[in-house]
Amino acid sequence: MQSLLELPYWPPVSWLAIAWHSDVLWLEACEHYQKGSYRNRCHIAGPNGLQRLSIPLEKGKHQQTPIRDVRISYSEPWQKQHWRSITTAYGNAPFFEHLEGRLAKFYEKPFAFLFDLNLELLEFTLSWLDAESEIKLTTQYLEQAQAPLTDWRNQVIPKATTPPDWFQAQSYPQVFLERHGFLPDLSALDLLFCCGKQSKLILQQSFLQH
Repeated sequence: MQSLLELPYWPPVSWLAIAWHSDVLWLEACEHYQKGSYRNRCHIAGPNGLQRLSIPLEKGKHQQTPIRDVRISYSEPWQKQHWRSITTAYGNAPFFEHLEGRLAKFYEKPFAFLFDLNLELLEFTLSWLDAESEIKLTTQYLEQAQAPLTDWRNQVIPKATTPPDWFQAQSYPQVFLERHGFLPDLSALDLLFCCGKQSKLILQQSFLQH
């Protein structure tokens, strides 16, 4: 399967399931930035339940800015804040110690552009999960993808009230499961820290369109 997807910050499980099943993963590199999306935010399971982590952007969130030109703002110590939230949420997760050193570096390195940060996070995630997906970047914007390319752009959105018909969330033991119950379709962070290499099985079972 060849898939066309936008590039999020720590993609949710549903997005990652598409990527996992794709032989070739085309990332939309020629779109304009879209606010209210996963492009600069992710969801984790914190001590108080669902928690959103958002990356601040320079000069606001301009809809007409080419996605590769969107700059990250460092007017506030967001990297330190995100990493503190991540360690608070997952410090007791089974695979935190395995991943801590590898992930901490992403919150120490200053990335100028949002796209570059997201791409490195995705490359790490797929590599650590031994995914065979080949990543390619688009060179022009496609209004509509043509076969053999499947267009999945903007099908995974934060405000969705019902899961897409191609995705069935598979439960796994989250850190605060007894306190909040299972929270579905959180970011890759939640899946990796809680399931480690077994994340591959979750991704295989959750994607219904083969």
